[in-house]
Amino acid sequence: MKIISAFIPPDRWKVPVIILLGIFAGLGIFTFYLSKAPSYLSDKPETCMNCHIMAPQYDSWNHSSHRQYTTCMDCHVPHNNMVNKYYFKAKDGMRHSSMFALRLEPQVIMIKDAGKEVVHTNCIRCHGYLLTDEKMNQQSAMFMAVREGRSCIECHRETPHGRVNSLSSVPYARVPVPQSPVPEWMKKKEKKR
Repeated sequence: MKIISAFIPPDRWKVPVIILLGIFAGLGIFTFYLSKAPSYLSDKPETCMNCHIMAPQYDSWNHSSHRQYTTCMDCHVPHNNMVNKYYFKAKDGMRHSSMFALRLEPQVIMIKDAGKEVVHTNCIRCHGYLLTDEKMNQQSAMFMAVREGRSCIECHRETPHGRVNSLSSVPYARVPVPQSPVPEWMKKKEKKR
């Protein structure tokens, strides 16, 4: 009880403290809403479009054969267990959000080594059956290459994103237009002025 009573302000400070806590809580909720934070818990590809710089990657995926069977998360996060999946997603998300918030994003997006390893593992997870020739009961040339330490994306470099170098490499990319984060009630107030 003594610990809890140490955090209770004197009577004359209770109202200002409650008001300040309300302001901070409101700003926190508004920031959570404005940053579209709940969308990052899903596996929807449109989530990647929260950052405009991802338009070429989204568009190239959207025009690939992978679009019918996979989402971004099927390739770009580990699937060995839920804890590792969400840990990797959170770690990568924090790096992305801090880079974009501080305007440090590069014009040409390159996958990091940890991401390459995850993509390679997921290629094998989905396409592992291609590594052996069941009829001949032998390993394929791809199996031998993987066994020698080569990554799938060394040969399949343009799968599924194609040749995406920068925003200027796909100037007419058709991507979903991000929705305005401004609530409707604020838009109505602005129109009345």
